[in-house]
Amino acid sequence: MTSPTYAQNRISSFLKPSDSLHLKRKNSVLLIEAVSATTALIGLNQLWYADYPRSKFHFINDNKEWLQMDKLGHSYSSYQMGRFGAELLQWSGATQQQQLLYCAGLGFTFLTAVEILDGFSSEWGASIGDVIANASGTALFVSQELIWKEQRIIPKFSFQKSPYAAERPELLGSSMSEQLLKDYNGQTYWLSVNLHSFAKDSKIPKWLNVAVGLGADGMLSGDDDKLFIFNDEQLARKRQFYLSFDVDLKKIDTKSHFLKTIFTVFNTIKIPAPTVEITANESVKVHLLHF
Repeated sequence: MTSPTYAQNRISSFLKPSDSLHLKRKNSVLLIEAVSATTALIGLNQLWYADYPRSKFHFINDNKEWLQMDKLGHSYSSYQMGRFGAELLQWSGATQQQQLLYCAGLGFTFLTAVEILDGFSSEWGASIGDVIANASGTALFVSQELIWKEQRIIPKFSFQKSPYAAERPELLGSSMSEQLLKDYNGQTYWLSVNLHSFAKDSKIPKWLNVAVGLGADGMLSGDDDKLFIFNDEQLARKRQFYLSFDVDLKKIDTKSHFLKTIFTVFNTIKIPAPTVEITANESVKVHLLHF
């Protein structure tokens, strides 16, 4: 019988990045990424677009919708997909140049393909604003790798269930998983800045970050011209700004490659911490613990 310790060592050994180029790993990573992206696009086309009529390729201007929260989602997704793609290739022992060449633009490429599908659907349309947001996420990752050879500023995400989804579940989501994607009222996008990276000679803990966040509230539609009544009051769309502490999980010292992998995955999410909230045209709020 295999002992737990032996199994853990096998897993850790497998997850350890190669010291030199491992062609089998590299080819496997590239193949898996290509197949996964293609499968996701085919599935998306069948599940999301098949029920709506096709049209000639066209653009729409949706830059005013949802107080631009959807654009932040595009930028965040593009960054994280590129980061994961590059780090997977790093596991194969590929050079930084190869990581950036083959995988850093994975998010931009995939999300641009989604825009093309949008452009051929009569229900939606391709959005220049979305493409720019996709490019900004990729640029944030690539520029930091080229300038600092590390990620000092990390986009992160947090979510708190809002009261509005129950009013329009068909638009904002009827389940928690749908609301995570569709209810922009509950989403917050952060830029988490690692302090030690900018002051390497200081005694600041390597894992300590300061995070600035942007959220929005009062949206039952993407169209800001539509008025809605909620709890007998007219809803007012408003932006929310946040300042908080965070942790860069990848900067926590550990020799376990299993833990390093777990930290890499969860470093996409902002941890709960004391937070200052500033809402447009309202007073400042202080949360002892805010997600």
